[in-house]
Amino acid sequence: MFQVATIDAFAISVPLLSPMKLAGIEIATADNLIVRVTDSDGNVGWGEGASAPTMTGETPESMVSAVRFLTPSLVGMEVDEPFAIHRRLDRLMYGNHGAKAAIEIAILDLAGKRSGVPLYEMLGGRVRETADILTMVAGGDLAQETDNARRQLDAGFRAFKVKVGVNDPGHDLERATAVRLATGSGPRISADANQGYSREDAIEFAEGAAQAGLDFMEQLVYAEDLAGMASCAAASSVPLGADEGFHSLRDITAHHEAGAAAGGSLKTIKLGGAFGVIEAGRLMDGLGMSVNLAGKLAETSIASAAIAHLAVSLPRLDWDASVTNQYLADDVAAEPLGVVDGTVRPPEEPGLGIVPDEDKLRDFTSLR
Repeated sequence: MFQVATIDAFAISVPLLSPMKLAGIEIATADNLIVRVTDSDGNVGWGEGASAPTMTGETPESMVSAVRFLTPSLVGMEVDEPFAIHRRLDRLMYGNHGAKAAIEIAILDLAGKRSGVPLYEMLGGRVRETADILTMVAGGDLAQETDNARRQLDAGFRAFKVKVGVNDPGHDLERATAVRLATGSGPRISADANQGYSREDAIEFAEGAAQAGLDFMEQLVYAEDLAGMASCAAASSVPLGADEGFHSLRDITAHHEAGAAAGGSLKTIKLGGAFGVIEAGRLMDGLGMSVNLAGKLAETSIASAAIAHLAVSLPRLDWDASVTNQYLADDVAAEPLGVVDGTVRPPEEPGLGIVPDEDKLRDFTSLR
């Protein structure tokens, strides 16, 4: 047991290696919330949540404000059951799951350090040693994208995600086909529209997905269009997953019952933290739904370490994991989380196992 003494929140802005286009929006920086929790003995835990205005409705400014709102109710709190933190946060404030995730992860990091165990042990223990990483293919012309896919294949990656939904479906299918041809029959190839298609274009894409060699596709239409998702799922033999459509256990069940998704993407910022992801993963396992675990584009090694611990703890991980600090031009960690041969292994040190460089944090801080 320990007592929360202070909670600090600030936003950071870290440049990407190169800008990426997602459903028509070009992203050049990672604009994220960092939370530092200190206990009454002076021990420190770190957490991170990515801003995602089109996914969670949260901006850096709103996330910092949410932590400030929650702080008076948390300072002085005795923590004896870390897995109950996200329930307490939900009772204190509606929504704001990215901000809540950053607080929960910081408290879990602190609890792991105090007890001397890595986060994956606190999540129920590991069921696999490593997890395959899903690497993105987005940006440049067709030749540049296929060259990038080949380089990633040579680096050991076995799972690729083509970002679609910006172009017409015929061109996106051509891009997906080119990536399949460039990487061969072995790797898993998926396509993610990030809600970018109209229902008509989404169905056209779904109808061509099998011929393009895709293993699964993700969120072809707007998250609220459950009927549209079901139509896309019915139009193809390629499984369809949800991402922006999954924000709760109820959403997962609704998609399953409607035949709108055969699986989906789990994120801490959508489900309020690590234990929310574990709960959702167990539900999907019971329903026979495929699981992708994802960090938002892009997160530093703080949030990426949490993803690495979750990646070895979830009961199933059919559609790989996205660890996104690899897309940053720099990191806030003294020793950034690494991807080796296309796989990630969580740190073995207590808690997250990541030590931030506070000089770098100051350099990247954009809002306190």
